[in-house]
Amino acid sequence: MSTRVKICGCTSWEDVELVVDAGADAFGMIFAPSPRRITWEAAERIAMRVPSTITPVGVFVNPARHDIERVRALFPTMLVQLSGHEPPAFAASVGGTVIKTIHVGADDTTAKIETTCNRYAGTLVMFDTHVNGMSGGTGIPFQWERIASIARWRPSMVAGGLTPENVVGCVRAVRPFAVDVRSGVETNGKKDEEKVRAFVRAVRECYAA
Repeated sequence: MSTRVKICGCTSWEDVELVVDAGADAFGMIFAPSPRRITWEAAERIAMRVPSTITPVGVFVNPARHDIERVRALFPTMLVQLSGHEPPAFAASVGGTVIKTIHVGADDTTAKIETTCNRYAGTLVMFDTHVNGMSGGTGIPFQWERIASIARWRPSMVAGGLTPENVVGCVRAVRPFAVDVRSGVETNGKKDEEKVRAFVRAVRECYAA
């Protein structure tokens, strides 16, 4: 199965329209403190127009259950991404497909990362770079080789510093279920059409070659 593409940090219908047209598989909306936090009004506009051909993902950081359910009322098919310090029991209680972000520190070994993953049975794990005080959007890659063996037996996503230029290396090293990008397809804090299209194309061409 080819690696799927999620474009995160969409804040408007125009962002989502671009992502759909570029051929991505999923788009992310951040419902947590972030430079790309989406407004409720923008989420409502997207919900009225989003086609069934793309998967919406709601990104949360240490949310209350009702925060998730409020967004789910707008997007019934939404995947829930938990990017904070949510305990395994909470992740298991959310229902539906849950993406749990595992932040990879500079000194984390494969064994330590795998132990953390095992605590979140039943979730789709997403590996991102650990940066103190940040829950995502670091723009910094980690050493993909440390999670390659995990991705062989457990569906995994990779985030953290991916760009149109380096995503091919990530896909070839890890063969992840999906890759996730936000700042790597932006210019001056806005989604850049050329970069979005180049990112999706780079992933697709990994399998066409």
